[in-house]
Amino acid sequence: MGGKRRMGHRHALVIAAVGLLAVGLVWGLGSALAGGESASPAAGKTTLRLGWTNDPDNLNPFIGYESSSYEIWAINYELLVGFRASDMANVPGVGLATKWETSPDGKVWTFTITDKSKWQDGVPLTARDVAFTYNYVINPAHPMSMFIDYMKFITKVEATDDTHVVFTCSKPKANMLGLWIPILPEHIWSKIKPVDAEKSFKNPPPIIGSGPFQTVEVKKGGYIRLVANKDYWRGAPKIDEVIYQTYQNQDTMAQDLKTGAIQTGWNVPSAQFKTLDAEPALTGIRAVTIGFDQLGFNCADQKLFPKSTGHPILQDPAFRQALQWAIDKDKIVSIGYNGNAAPADTIVTRDFYSDEADFHWSPPVGDPNTYVFDLEKAKAALNDAGYTDGDGNGIREYKGKDIKLRLYARSESPESQNCGKLITGWFESIGLNIDYQVIDDGALGDKQYAYVGDQFAPDFDMFIWGWGGDVDPNFILSILTTSSIEAWSDSNWSNAEYDKLFLLQQTQIDLAERIATVQKMQQIVYDQSPYIPLVYPLDLEVADTTNWTGWVRANQNKGAWWYNTQPDTYVAVQKGAAVVETKGSNTGMIVMIVIAVIVVLLIVLLLVRRRGGRSEVEA
Repeated sequence: MGGKRRMGHRHALVIAAVGLLAVGLVWGLGSALAGGESASPAAGKTTLRLGWTNDPDNLNPFIGYESSSYEIWAINYELLVGFRASDMANVPGVGLATKWETSPDGKVWTFTITDKSKWQDGVPLTARDVAFTYNYVINPAHPMSMFIDYMKFITKVEATDDTHVVFTCSKPKANMLGLWIPILPEHIWSKIKPVDAEKSFKNPPPIIGSGPFQTVEVKKGGYIRLVANKDYWRGAPKIDEVIYQTYQNQDTMAQDLKTGAIQTGWNVPSAQFKTLDAEPALTGIRAVTIGFDQLGFNCADQKLFPKSTGHPILQDPAFRQALQWAIDKDKIVSIGYNGNAAPADTIVTRDFYSDEADFHWSPPVGDPNTYVFDLEKAKAALNDAGYTDGDGNGIREYKGKDIKLRLYARSESPESQNCGKLITGWFESIGLNIDYQVIDDGALGDKQYAYVGDQFAPDFDMFIWGWGGDVDPNFILSILTTSSIEAWSDSNWSNAEYDKLFLLQQTQIDLAERIATVQKMQQIVYDQSPYIPLVYPLDLEVADTTNWTGWVRANQNKGAWWYNTQPDTYVAVQKGAAVVETKGSNTGMIVMIVIAVIVVLLIVLLLVRRRGGRSEVEA
């Protein structure tokens, strides 16, 4: 879910003016510096540069929520049980666990931990670190809200020795192998109070984990640099470091892909995807990943949260249902996403899972209650719900007042903005007054999780954003539970039946039974509409596959190169034998151009000085 100088006296001001003019000229050439400060790779090191526009919001895994933050954690830390890239299956030896077994009743799980892993400061990693991490999350005095929904029914976690950890559960634990919880070093995190870990601890670099790379340098809004962990127990990475370059402008990122200033781009602009894919050295992929983009509503119950500024009408399912008929998802795909998405119906991704383990539910073909684009049905549904235009001014009313709703789109996402314009038009055509605004991720997050004093006060009506998920559907389901309000939930919706089914599916060891429960949960969301899922977006990625090799696509070769459940690409990618040196960045060329421009301008200034005092003053 993602992005944010002077001198002294008269002589200095002349130099500053020259410098600004030079930078202005260089900017017009399409400098990579438009993306923020550029990290300089270490001399003699093989550096992979990845461009993105989604700056990590926080490097503390108990606070951050952006997908880019998860990407960093995925290669700095390790999971207890990892995911094999080829099919995203949980297999021994991909995470820290080399094998596991469970009791016949599914309540006791015993994991064997590798004895070869070390923390990046050289301290051995043991099963005691695993037990510490899980007990830190489920701490009865201060449970960690970001991960607590993974931990339902886990009552005790203990290390029996350095290589074995035992989980005891009150009920069978169906999602035990799919817990996306980074394992943390006890010798560091035990010194951090849980309340600080969840609210204020920044997790500054160098970040100590056990993964293939270590975060060593961070420039907010500029870049993040990670160096290879050459002692990584699964094998040293083929490259020496990774630099994530943050761009404020997608077009600039696209230009830097063409020039080779970066070797790969994550979520490249859909309008330039075909052009980039046609470049001789580059390859583009449209990857199916887990997640969806949605129109979300502030459903906060104002009896429980009286400080919420959400319009009270959004608490009415009938109103939200009526809006389902007013969105043309095919047009959202074609115009909003340039065709690089599929229409969405529920919160569990379509076409990701195998046939035998497909958790996705779709409304039955031919069902008259299936939402389709029909503005007249939307109007009729609003009339039936009692929201009519009593004074004839073209705006429907709620308790005698015109219905005015705020709609927020994200400045980091052109797709979000395209959708916002379309949705605003459709909603206004059915009689709603829409205040449409574009704001950045940080501002939107602040509105969704706002407080007045110590009272939760979500400050929005509607928004367009998206969710990514885990391979196991548990996380994506958890974001709509009542217990996630003031944590993951961004809609503040509550439904007792949904909550009950969420707990049930975690206990269902029989896959068919669990699928049925997960699909029933999707039906409830479809009917109650706290979200209107818009699309399942394709992850557009571009990489230099001519000069670099080792790119690993996930999930039967239909998934992404970059995906926060598996670090395989980062470990395997390497420069091709024909490449002498990585281009790294065009900063050097930019500096030479700046110097040349400055020299020329200084000569001009000297000539101006010779023309007399007035010209000098004007200069």
